[in-house]
Amino acid sequence: MSAVSVFLIFIILLVLSFPIASSLGVASLLPGAFDSSFTASVSYVIRSMLGGVDSFPLLAIPMFVLSGIIMARGGVSRKLFDIFTFFIGKRRAGVPCAVIITCLFYGAISGSAPATVAAVGSMTIPILINLGYDKTFSTAIVAVAGGLGVIIPPSIPYILFSMASGESVGDLFKAGIIPGILIAVLLMAYASFYCQRYGEDTEKIKEVVDILRGRGFPHLMKEGIWALLTPVIILGCIYGGIASPTEAAVISVFYALFVSIVIYKTLKMKDIVAICSEAVRTYGPLMFILIASTAFSRVLTLMQVPQTISGWILDTFSGAVVIMIVINVFLLIVGMVMDTSPAILITTPILLPIVLEIGMDPIQFGIVMVINLAIGFVTPPIGVNLFVASSLSDIPVMEIAKKAFPLIMIFLAALLLITFIPAISLTL
Repeated sequence: MSAVSVFLIFIILLVLSFPIASSLGVASLLPGAFDSSFTASVSYVIRSMLGGVDSFPLLAIPMFVLSGIIMARGGVSRKLFDIFTFFIGKRRAGVPCAVIITCLFYGAISGSAPATVAAVGSMTIPILINLGYDKTFSTAIVAVAGGLGVIIPPSIPYILFSMASGESVGDLFKAGIIPGILIAVLLMAYASFYCQRYGEDTEKIKEVVDILRGRGFPHLMKEGIWALLTPVIILGCIYGGIASPTEAAVISVFYALFVSIVIYKTLKMKDIVAICSEAVRTYGPLMFILIASTAFSRVLTLMQVPQTISGWILDTFSGAVVIMIVINVFLLIVGMVMDTSPAILITTPILLPIVLEIGMDPIQFGIVMVINLAIGFVTPPIGVNLFVASSLSDIPVMEIAKKAFPLIMIFLAALLLITFIPAISLTL
């Protein structure tokens, strides 16, 4: 069976609305089932599936998922938002900018874009609407800023790229800091332009900020410092050599429990069972995708698909700039139709040899790949962030997408900068 047939069957299964994990599994099994001489027999594929999850670094993913859920249930996003609004709320676009910064910080806690949209959006979208901001704009800003959740470390996609490429998770986490901040700053610049053009209800905003300031900075910091310290503790443990990313993920779970139960008292011990149940429901489908993606990528490698595609691109296009533009366009299309996890595990073995051939650092490429796929979170037809935001605001997905278009252009501009200026990713 040819590689083209395998991909065609995979696409047909997706069009027929088969689950991604099932589609990947079937596509992985078919070559060995139809050709007994093919190296990847059915038993080999099954062993690959089981071996794919037998990975210590991969254990960080369910731990970060659990930590993010605990923080969401514990009301951490509200504490962060109050602190940022206290400082910049009265400035032009201060409240939307506070939402973007909250997404940036919450992303450093959850490592997930949809989780960031759900946790921050459920709290901030009603606030923005009550302050007079356009409902669709309020929803779009949260949906797009939620993409920072996978760019700012710690990030689940970085762990998956590390698994697929063999690169250091810690190095990927370091490389993601400046790009994440850069994108956040550009999004805030657009929010300021938007509010200057369409205006703000300064009286309402002043009332809300005055209430916050009336509570006093010491009181706000007493509540919010524990939330602010979360990414510092996680990343500090990793960069300080105290813990590996997986161990730091476990530390984040216990820290989240301590803060939510002992400090904020927003959770009780009886809530832990429900939280663990939600974490299993969240990670379970992802685990099956990881299992099937690992087997699928190994089958593609045995069929020499990476070498074939790499050779075709290098023979067809000349120059590192043109090749990187082609790769970015390809990844943007993949991000539109496929979830991030299988996209990374499938495309990394295919594209990594190409970028190495043109002299690009694999760490920088990891950041570029994740940013491309983060844009996919807010582009139809998949656009997970759009669907999450739509469920929070009852606005049709396509209306949110139209309002988000300028913000997506900002993301694309940042992508080009990060692609062609290595220092943005590699300075740290």
